[in-house]
Amino acid sequence: MANAIVLVLAAMAVTTIFTNPRFEWETVAKYFFEIRVLKGIGVSIGMTAVTMALSLVSGTLVALMRMGDSRLMSTVAAAFIWVFRSIPMLVQLLFWYNLAALFPTLSLGIPWGPRFITFDSNSVIGPLTAAIIGLTLHETAYIAELIRSGLLAVPDGQRQAASALGLTPDQIFFRVTLPQALRVIVPPMGNELISLLKATSLVSVITLADLLYSVQLIYAKNFQTVPLLIVAAIWYMIITGVITLLQQRLERRLGRHTMLSADKAGKVKRIEHSV
Repeated sequence: MANAIVLVLAAMAVTTIFTNPRFEWETVAKYFFEIRVLKGIGVSIGMTAVTMALSLVSGTLVALMRMGDSRLMSTVAAAFIWVFRSIPMLVQLLFWYNLAALFPTLSLGIPWGPRFITFDSNSVIGPLTAAIIGLTLHETAYIAELIRSGLLAVPDGQRQAASALGLTPDQIFFRVTLPQALRVIVPPMGNELISLLKATSLVSVITLADLLYSVQLIYAKNFQTVPLLIVAAIWYMIITGVITLLQQRLERRLGRHTMLSADKAGKVKRIEHSV
């Protein structure tokens, strides 16, 4: 009975979408591969890739600081995570875009000493720079917690056993801790990447020509608001689908690697017992 209800509701939804002339699917098809839309897609994907790469590096450093033995480093990392997880992403984007109101000039030099180079803030912090800074700081706070949770999920006994075998701290981290932590980190990291892609639409408020802002520029002239928003929605779904497929493939590969490692460990134990 439940399946029948779901099928009827799905059929009604599909029929409504494709029979309602106000969706204007001809207009959707017309602008789907429009050059401004394609350029906006490139900007959105580029921002996502650059931001995720920077966030992975900075997030790893913040996570290691948070887990370190230094009370000062741990406190600084915890404060960073608290601040940038608390402030909404849109507020951060607007703040960095208007940084010149707070600091008209930016300088490089010795702290409390002479300045060697001075820049005009408006020339340095443009829409793209402000977007990358805001998105990266926001994502770093979340990714740091994801990485920390993954590292903490690895039992201490694994590291102790590796240390007893004579492995160096670097070898323990890259050969023992990190491979096991990745199984915990990858699934939420994929979700975070998808969330980041969708969050790039917020940069439209600082006039950066991403996918959403590109379609906004088009429908501001031809007044075809709904069809152009449908174009943006479909492209977001396509890109999200590709990311999801890549995430699933990576998870399966990590799963196979784990199973192979477990099989090898089992064979070693059986050999030891037989001896």
